[in-house]
Order: sequence, then C-alpha cells, then structure tokens
Amino acid sequence: MDPLEAVLSLVGATARVSAGLSAGGDWAVRFDPPAGAKFNAVRRGSCLLLVDGVAAPVPLGDGDCFLLTRPVAFTLCSDPLLPAEPSQPLYAAAGDGVARAGTGDELRLIGGSFTFGARGQALLLDDLPTVIHVPANTSEAATVRWAIGEIETELRACAPAATLVASQLALVMLIRILRLHLARSPHPADGWLAGLADPVSAAALRAMHARPAYGWTVAELARAAGVSRSTLAARFKRVVGTGPLEYLTGWRIELAADRLRHGDDTIATIARAVGYGSESSLSVAFKRATGQAPRAYRLDHHEGAR
Repeated sequence: MDPLEAVLSLVGATARVSAGLSAGGDWAVRFDPPAGAKFNAVRRGSCLLLVDGVAAPVPLGDGDCFLLTRPVAFTLCSDPLLPAEPSQPLYAAAGDGVARAGTGDELRLIGGSFTFGARGQALLLDDLPTVIHVPANTSEAATVRWAIGEIETELRACAPAATLVASQLALVMLIRILRLHLARSPHPADGWLAGLADPVSAAALRAMHARPAYGWTVAELARAAGVSRSTLAARFKRVVGTGPLEYLTGWRIELAADRLRHGDDTIATIARAVGYGSESSLSVAFKRATGQAPRAYRLDHHEGAR
C-alpha cells in the first residue's frame, strides 16, 4: 500500500461539508478553532484569511482554497482592520445552506472539515504547516474546483446518499492538497511526509508499507531504494528523523494499535500480522512505545468507546 494511502486509511479520515458563505461590502467573520482540519474554497470573489499564530494574512482569490490543519481560530474578511462578527449566529441562520455577511454577494465560499481517528493529529496533521494555501493556477486547485462543484450539485439535488458522495469528494480534495504540499515543499520539516518528498526515503517507505510484517533489514531497504546501506541509513535518518528500522517498528505498533482499537483478534494473531513472532515480543515492543500492554490498551479504548 502507498504510504499516504496507508496513513489516511489508518487515521480514519472523514469529511463534512458545511453551509456556504456569501459576503460583500465591508465584512469580517471570526471562526472558532475547528475540531479537525478545516477547508474552504473560493467560488467567486476574493478575501483575506487571518489565522491566529500566523503572521501574514493569506490573500484568497477566485478559485483558491486553503486547508487549516490546527485547532486555531481564524478570520475571513474584506479588510483586516474591521471588527469581526462571530460565525455561529450567521451559520445558524443559514436556512438555505448559505450564511451571509456584509451587504452584498461579491464573495462566495464553500467549505467543510475533516475529522480523524485517535491517531490522526500525530500521524498526519502534526507534520503539516498550520495553513496550506492552494492557488487557483495549480492542477490541484482545478481538482478542488471540480470536487467542490460536484459537492454543491450533490447537496443541492438532495439525491440518495448525497452526503456520503460529498464526503468522499472532500477526501479527494484532501489527498490532492497533500500532494501539492509535498510537491512544492521538498523538505517539509521531518517525518514520514518529508520522507515521501525524498526519492530515496520514499522508496524505503513504500517497501515497508507494502510489506510491514516482512523482516526487513537496512540492506534490503537500501537495495529497494537503489543506494548503499550507509547512504540509506544516513539519508532516512536526516529526512524522516528516525532510522528506517525504528520507523518500521513505529508503523507496526500503529497497525497493532489500530487492530486493538477496532477489532477482536487475539494478541497473538495481531502480533503475527504486524511482523512479530510471538505475543510476548509484540507486548514488549508495544509497552515500550505506548506505555501500556496490548490488553490494557484494548480495554481502555473499548471502555472509552462505550
């Protein structure tokens, strides 16, 4: 499995489309911190995006979109000096699916949010900048515009399963935005996303994610990447922030934790599935990584779900 696909599957990404926003004249709307990741796309007009903790305003034009990856408050406005009104009353009054601000309709946005499972923040969002801006002149923006148009059509038609279709289209948007981030940020801090932007590290990551239970050695991963053992070890450590086998151990623990949270397989079955020869060897590695034995971890998460 491709690493990006594997992580998105593991974090349980889901999407929800919210009411649109129509605005004109002088206006400013303040939004509370979102629970997950927030996206908005400009269907018509232009505005400014102000995000708490981000120094410079982000200008948004016709066809642009953005992804907010942190639970921080933000403001959309025509002028950063204007006092902002809270978004909740505007959206609560959006009976026709469109919230309204200001005195006209020069601007039209549609947006929504992504939510993730228990490990989404650490596995995906922590490796991203607070704001990813997708300009209209990128191919990813074209895909986003298409997806937004389809989302609007689905929701306007109220067809069977329209909400499900809209959510899946929104996930397409998320994947394209992440691809753009990787393409234009060849060295995005460190972590597995940075590894995907580096051809050598990416080859090793693809090998490990395709066969996580296999007993990989650094030499075998180096052959898969077409470099020497020492080159892979040094480059992977520099780009990803950990050695390749340490990364593999961490990914195996993530896979085991996911199965403990969502399934009822025995610990021994899970151990074999993720590359450990016995229940005891998984238990030792799992407790070292999480601070809990697998059985205690499963019990805690099942109790929490109830």
